[in-house]
Amino acid sequence: MLDVFKSIEDTLFKLEEIEDGAWINLVNPTNEELSFIESKLSIEGDLLRAALDDEESARLETEEDQVLILVDTPYIEKEDEHIIYETLPLGIIITDKNIITVCLKNSIVLDQFVKNSIRTFYTYKKYRFLYQILYKNAQRYLLYLRQIDKMSNYVEEQLHQSMRNKELIQLLDLSKSLVYINTSLKGNQIVLEKILRINIIKKYTEDEDLLEDVIIENKQAIEMATIYSGILSGTMDAFASLISNNLNIVMKLLTSITILMAIPTMFASFYGMNVINIPFANSPFGFWIVIGISILISVFVGFILAKRDLF
Repeated sequence: MLDVFKSIEDTLFKLEEIEDGAWINLVNPTNEELSFIESKLSIEGDLLRAALDDEESARLETEEDQVLILVDTPYIEKEDEHIIYETLPLGIIITDKNIITVCLKNSIVLDQFVKNSIRTFYTYKKYRFLYQILYKNAQRYLLYLRQIDKMSNYVEEQLHQSMRNKELIQLLDLSKSLVYINTSLKGNQIVLEKILRINIIKKYTEDEDLLEDVIIENKQAIEMATIYSGILSGTMDAFASLISNNLNIVMKLLTSITILMAIPTMFASFYGMNVINIPFANSPFGFWIVIGISILISVFVGFILAKRDLF
């Protein structure tokens, strides 16, 4: 999908043709659309296709008068009944006259700009637009991290009530999400610090504070991801130990019950033999005597097991 937008005064308009100062947004573009942008704006094909590889790492790349800023942006993926937070590359290409964004999927970060819900947003202010995208991207990470924290607390409460595989799998998914997010944030941080150091990307006075805010937000997100990941890892280890302990308790109980059940079975086996001169064989109360003896022995053994905390 290829869309062209341009700010006119305080309103964002969708254009049919590419103009100077316009924003070109490519979402999972076709080869025809990529070829059109390459020829129309004289952009290197490698820069356009960099964000279309979901394994591509965050980086900053320059080609003559073109700059590629590749960062990871978060998105939500639903698998069955579970929610997984993942990341994918977002490419931002700045040329002399235009800014181009490339992504494999619709980015909720860019949707905010498409809906013109960002104040002081103008497509022709390319570098400020870049910093605004990076700032909203960092904020989206923070939002998703808070959601992950709330979800992990909710799942933990459910696990206190009953140990089920569903909740444990959901905790594992959240742990994987934190790993993806933490890795992507650290890659983004390297790119942001490089932007701050180099002079290839213009930094106007009014935009320097915004870039510093982006770096602060990203660092805060890294700290939050690290803390939440540590807490979640500790929680999963604790529940794993708890499950193992519960299993041991159940096995002890079943073993004790098996021992108690073996005593009456042993007496029944002895007195079920086809032999003569068995004790109490000629007594009219022989059956009840044997039952009584087996019960007494079972109670005695049960008392010993209980005293040893095997019940």
